[in-house]
Amino acid sequence: MIFFTPVFTSIDLDLILIAMSIMFFAGFVKGAVGFALPMLAVSGIGSMLPAPVAVAAVMLPAMLTNVWQAFRDGPRAAWDSFWAFRLYVLLIICVMGLVAPLVSILSTEVLFVILGLGVTFFAIVQLAGWRPGPVIGASRIAAVISGVLAGIFGGLAAVTGPPVVLYLLAREVPKVEMVRVQGVIFLLGLLVVISVHGSTGVLNATTLPLSVMLIAPAFGGMAVGLLVQDRLEQETFRKVTLLVLIVAGLNLLRRGLLG
Repeated sequence: MIFFTPVFTSIDLDLILIAMSIMFFAGFVKGAVGFALPMLAVSGIGSMLPAPVAVAAVMLPAMLTNVWQAFRDGPRAAWDSFWAFRLYVLLIICVMGLVAPLVSILSTEVLFVILGLGVTFFAIVQLAGWRPGPVIGASRIAAVISGVLAGIFGGLAAVTGPPVVLYLLAREVPKVEMVRVQGVIFLLGLLVVISVHGSTGVLNATTLPLSVMLIAPAFGGMAVGLLVQDRLEQETFRKVTLLVLIVAGLNLLRRGLLG
């Protein structure tokens, strides 16, 4: 059954409903652990739709949930988080802006392989328990490497989280501050990427309405995730999330290599 509107003329209604369910789950995970919405959503939606469509669909839900995450403790706290990491944030934003146009140039297969490798690698690293220590966290080289990697994957699919999480862990940033900093970084980066994709055609008459439709499921999932955030055994939930991400990353690789 096809969902006929002026903008949806070729997307099956069943696929839209599945995409909404995927976005709800991705929002839940984001609410519970502070990241992973784009990784889960792009992987899941990308299993059904072309990579550029999946990337575009994630844009608005990711941006608006990051507004919530960044400003949950008020504008002053968000500003303080930005200022404390301003050079790191600006590096990520600049790289994201430079890389984002590649989404409209690279083939779907290449995009899936790049994203699959990145998601799988970072999830395995974190699941294995490796966390960079404070010596690495204090290194400017580590900040640059993390910022560039976050910018590359953020520009391709809003998947900024893993390099940022590892860097903030190395800096020994407290949990609440860490979640807020992630929200600020993801929000500002996505604002840049969305402005770029408005001109590249990735956000268009079909993908923009789809992205709008996925906002409500993302918010609903995130609200539930926030409610249970402090009640969950965080380490167990984190490991389960990482296992899901590994499966998601391998699925992206499968799509990129086998179609």
